[in-house]
Amino acid sequence: MGNPKAFLTIHRQEAGYRPIHDRIHDFGEVEQTLNSKDRRTQASRCMDCGVPFCHWACPLGNKPPEWNDALYKGDYELAYRLLNSTNDFPEFTGRICPALCEKACVLNLIEHEPTTNREDEAAITEMAFQENFIRIATPERNGKKVAVIGAGPAGLVAANRLNRKGYAVTVFEKNENAGGLLRYGIPNFKLNKAIIDRRLRVLEQEGIEFRYGQDIDLKALPEGFDAYVVATGTPTARDLNIPGRELKGVHPALDILAQQNRILAGMEFKKDELVSARGKDVLVIGGGDTGSDCIGTAHRQGCKSVTQIEIMPKPPVGPEDPNNPWPNFPRTFKTTSSHEEGCTRRWNINSLEFIGKDGKLTGVKVQEIAWKPNPDGGRPIMEPAGKPEIIKCELVLLAMGFLKPELPAFGKNVFVAGDAATGASLVVRAMAGGRKAAEDVDKYLK
Repeated sequence: MGNPKAFLTIHRQEAGYRPIHDRIHDFGEVEQTLNSKDRRTQASRCMDCGVPFCHWACPLGNKPPEWNDALYKGDYELAYRLLNSTNDFPEFTGRICPALCEKACVLNLIEHEPTTNREDEAAITEMAFQENFIRIATPERNGKKVAVIGAGPAGLVAANRLNRKGYAVTVFEKNENAGGLLRYGIPNFKLNKAIIDRRLRVLEQEGIEFRYGQDIDLKALPEGFDAYVVATGTPTARDLNIPGRELKGVHPALDILAQQNRILAGMEFKKDELVSARGKDVLVIGGGDTGSDCIGTAHRQGCKSVTQIEIMPKPPVGPEDPNNPWPNFPRTFKTTSSHEEGCTRRWNINSLEFIGKDGKLTGVKVQEIAWKPNPDGGRPIMEPAGKPEIIKCELVLLAMGFLKPELPAFGKNVFVAGDAATGASLVVRAMAGGRKAAEDVDKYLK
């Protein structure tokens, strides 16, 4: 490393977020960036460990010691080449990845100040676009055709890898544009959609064909292709079928998230089609990242208040998780930028009934519960621990995850990638699945 003792004298410095009073009035990205000098200084903190647990923890097998060293030395082009060799789209993961690599960093074990890998890879990629280090490839065609069904992160990676190997790739996407949950699930304040469009222009110039508005029947795949990659994700959200579910004002999270992103892209909706939090008390059911995205969206739409409830216990507070120790990812209490903007958070809360008047939601009857060990093993037993109460709300957003799809039996030339294969998971894991599918297709067709 260029500065092997930097970690002893330089502390972790994050770019941080825009001020709350500023950011809640728009959908611009909330995360800021360091200047190039401070960014290179942060890269110098990487210790080039003999056993790089960051590399082990990353589903893509990224090599932070190598590209952090190049970044520290100011060689942005080399840094990008090293980063891009394992990560097809580091501008996505550099913004939204939970950074498993950082939690596995030795500096996280010792000082709880890991290297800023996620921010570093975002900065490297932005510089690569700015300085034209990203050049259009012209692969030599091998005469074989591959269809990719679904243009989410897994499908895009599979298409990119196969195109680079010389296959003629056609991507079929049911929506009006590519990106999957990157475009229709993640709010613009975390990932500006211009970042996706910028990469799509590169993929199109390199020869990938995109066909939009194509809702493909997986039992009747398009003809004329030598192999197929099914990367349709997990389109079905987990529902909450309790009394009152039919009331107006109860929506899956993606109803508001996808619609808001489409509005920002210029699409118009009729008044009775809008899912809006303006002037309303909002209840988000589900404590994960999707729930957090709903909170931030509700604030920007002008909600009156936001409450988030979770049926599971509150995670342990602190940098360490005794049940999932380093170098594994700690399942600890997390406060996102959206939580910082204002939210009442409660755990061990079970939803019993949606309450309404004249067909419209007015509240949700809930009850505090406790989890008891199951004497037979397996899932703990849920028991009532408090009296039922009503949380007043006019809008409920269900953010309880997604169901793994049931896929038909496929032939030998069909390969499943991403969430469609594993169930809902991280974007970085979906991208790794897309890369694996491309490798499998290539082996099969050879």
